[in-house]
Amino acid sequence: MEERIEKIKQQLQSQAYKLTHQREATVRVLLENEEDHLSAEDVFMLVKDKAPEIGLATVYRTLELLSELHVVEKINFGDGVARYDLRNDSTHHHHHHLICVQCGAMDEIMEDWLGPLEERVEEQFNFTVVDHRLDFQGICFRCNGKTNNPI
Repeated sequence: MEERIEKIKQQLQSQAYKLTHQREATVRVLLENEEDHLSAEDVFMLVKDKAPEIGLATVYRTLELLSELHVVEKINFGDGVARYDLRNDSTHHHHHHLICVQCGAMDEIMEDWLGPLEERVEEQFNFTVVDHRLDFQGICFRCNGKTNNPI
C-alpha cells in the first residue's frame, strides 16, 4: 500500500499538488476498499472513522481532484450515484463491469476483450482510442441461483 501511496503522491506533485493529510486519508480508504466501488458518501463515512476532522466537502474535492488527475475513475452505473475506482497501473484500460439489475451487485471483468474492436475503430475512423469502458447489465449468478462464481 505504501508504494501505491508514494506513486499517487508523485502524481500529485507532478501537477503542483500536495498529498495532504486529508488527501492521504481518502486515498488510504480507497486502497483498503478497492473492490467496493465506493460513493463519495461511502468514502466520507470511512474517512471519518480515521480522521473525524475531515468534512464531506473535503472528501468530494479530493475525489474530484483524483479523478481529474486520473488516479481514480469516476463511474456511474445508471443509478445516479457517482462511484470511484482506483486506476490500476498494470492495465492499459479500465476494467469492465457486470451490473445486476435485481440486487445491484457489481462484478468486475479484468480482461480487456475490446482490443480488436479498438484497432478497427482506429483504422476505420482514424480515431485514437485512449480508454474505454464496457458495462453489462443483467441478472448475476447469485440471483440466477447458481452457486459458483464464474469470475
